[in-house]
Amino acid sequence: MLVSKIIHKIMVKEMTIKELAELYGVSDRTIQLKIKKLGYEWDSKKSVYNYLGEFPEPSDVDFSTLFGKNNASMGEINKSKSKFASTSNDEMDSIDMLLAGKKTHSKRVYRGFYFDEDILNIIDRVPRNYKSELVNESLRKIFKDKGLLE
Repeated sequence: MLVSKIIHKIMVKEMTIKELAELYGVSDRTIQLKIKKLGYEWDSKKSVYNYLGEFPEPSDVDFSTLFGKNNASMGEINKSKSKFASTSNDEMDSIDMLLAGKKTHSKRVYRGFYFDEDILNIIDRVPRNYKSELVNESLRKIFKDKGLLE
C-alpha cells in the first residue's frame, strides 16, 4: 500500500497505527518511527499528518518496502498470503486478497449476526476495515458456487 493511502486512512480513521503494526508484524512505535523518518509529523490538535521533509514528498512509496526484504514480519505476511491462496490455481481470489490486506469497495447495509468462535478467529485476523469485505466476498463465493448469484 502506498504511503499516501496509509497516511490518508489513518487521518480519516479507516485504519489505526495498531492495525498497521499488526499487518506488518511490528510494534506501534516502529510504524510511528517509519512515518516520522519519511518526513511526516502528527498534529494531535488537528488529527492530521503534516509533511515537513524534503521535497518531493514520498507519497508514492510502497510502505512495505520500508521494512526490508529480510524482515521476519514481511515473511509472516507472505506466509499468510500463501496460506490463504487458492489451491485450485496460483491466482488469488477476492477472499485471498482481503485476507492478505487488499480492499474492495461496495454499497452495503448493516446487519448483526452471531458467529461461531472458529469463524470469528479467522475474521479477527483481518484489519478492522476489511472485515465486512471478507464476510461479503466469502458469502458471495459460496452463493455463486451454489448458483444463487451470477
